[in-house]
Amino acid sequence: MRTATLGPAERTLALAAMAERELDVLVVGAGVVGAGTALDAATRGLTTGLVEARDWASGTSSRSSKLIHGGLRYLEMLDFALVREALKERGLLLERLAPHLVKPVPFLYPLQHKGWERLYAGSGVALYDAMSVSSGHGRGLPVHRHLSRKHALRVAPALKKDALVGALQYYDAQMDDARFVTDLVRTAASYGAHVANQARVVGFLREGERVVGALVRDVESGTEYEVRAKQVVNATGVWTDDTQGLIGERGQFHVRASKGIHLVVPKDRIHSSTGLILRTEKSVLFVIPWGRHWIIGTTDTDWDLDKAHPAASSADIDYLLQHVNSVLNTPLTRDDVQGVYAGLRPLLAGESDATSKLSREHTVAHPAPGLVVVAGGKYTTYRVMAKDAVDEAVHGLDQRVAACVTEDTPLLGAEGYKALWNARARIAARTGLHVARVEHLLNRYGSMTEEILELILADPALGEPLPAADDYLRAEIVYAASHEGARHLDDVLTRRTRISIETFDRGTRSARLCAELIAPVLGWDQGRIDREVEHYEKRVEAERESQRQPDDLTADAARLGAPDIVPI
Repeated sequence: MRTATLGPAERTLALAAMAERELDVLVVGAGVVGAGTALDAATRGLTTGLVEARDWASGTSSRSSKLIHGGLRYLEMLDFALVREALKERGLLLERLAPHLVKPVPFLYPLQHKGWERLYAGSGVALYDAMSVSSGHGRGLPVHRHLSRKHALRVAPALKKDALVGALQYYDAQMDDARFVTDLVRTAASYGAHVANQARVVGFLREGERVVGALVRDVESGTEYEVRAKQVVNATGVWTDDTQGLIGERGQFHVRASKGIHLVVPKDRIHSSTGLILRTEKSVLFVIPWGRHWIIGTTDTDWDLDKAHPAASSADIDYLLQHVNSVLNTPLTRDDVQGVYAGLRPLLAGESDATSKLSREHTVAHPAPGLVVVAGGKYTTYRVMAKDAVDEAVHGLDQRVAACVTEDTPLLGAEGYKALWNARARIAARTGLHVARVEHLLNRYGSMTEEILELILADPALGEPLPAADDYLRAEIVYAASHEGARHLDDVLTRRTRISIETFDRGTRSARLCAELIAPVLGWDQGRIDREVEHYEKRVEAERESQRQPDDLTADAARLGAPDIVPI
């Protein structure tokens, strides 16, 4: 497979190529579904374009619980088809499509009632495992096990003794969601898709009733391009209705946004060798292992304010701390919280007002000739959503088109990953990096790690860690801009790395050094470096201020105090 470098020059060429001749498919929105749709279309031999108004995964797809899972709680809702589909996708990702990014993770479910609860919950988890294996792609994960209270407390000493009478342990999978989407985009580009971020659709091109393309504005230069396409796919998630509004109609369904927030705390604050899943009065609460941290989430509340930067309020944070502290020996405090992030789930609106009851199923529609809309769904089933969207688009093409092949198309970095993992000690000896550093790189870049190592070979200083975020090497910051399409400091600190949520300073101490590393790649002068750092610092302060506010309205107002950076 050809590798795909997404640097500044490639972005310029992609925009020009999209405007030069009519595409088969133009995908709007580069979250996980849009990126997956571009990959699906490109691997069927279709000429494909992908445009994103901000950064890859800058909306919902970088702010999830970082889980690839079947949705155990949907079994309780008797939604067997959704669970079966998701479990198959989980297995494909673990075993074939992205083994470098998707990893098994154990969860402990504390039981609080003797007898009936073990039987009830145990039956559900047993069915979950059985459906996973029956999918043909679930043999890579250990099966669940029943634990006594004594055994459960050995596995998770952080739990209060009176918080459980026993436990179940089962496995799901996790990934870095933003990194996953970046690899999806790069994989699509490697198969010929033209991709550009910071490229906003400001209108649709029409011929009578038919949509024949989009007017795309380069956010950075202000240049507008007419991108003509036989089929346009709207994959804009919580912005679906807004995008539909550009053609003067809402469409056949309505997408509502549900806000979910997550806390990030250091690993030493919760003494456990396993993740936790806890019941709440509304849904479930996860405590998820995340490198040297834990992710605690999530909430599930209706949101109708700013979609670009949903804000976490003080009440949201208190809600999560209260629920997790109900089972912990040593309670967490606000001072333990390193990072906070909020995201919006795109839900298909139903009759219920409770967002936790709205559908996690997805829908594909053809609201106007030449325009396909895909919305709803779960991160885990992005590939199925993408397939359905392209299948729908194909109906509007005047040509024979091959069937979907993404079930057998590994993401960039997957091929050769296992062989390199087996050789990690040798790579460490060859490069002078500690083997733990090599493992870190392999689990973020897979076989593309060789490209990082080439940067270090050319400039050994890039092999040094960032002083204030030493999980990351300087080379990774450069690579984010030179190969992964990062256009702003915020892209690097928030999505290409997770420095913004993994450090108590939220990345402010790393900001200037990172900007200076990015500058030569993106052609920034000192003034631009200063603006990027200042913007990032203001963003962090606005987020901190929002998290001190009592409710959504005041939190949203505080967060909007730091608007998106616009290049000058």
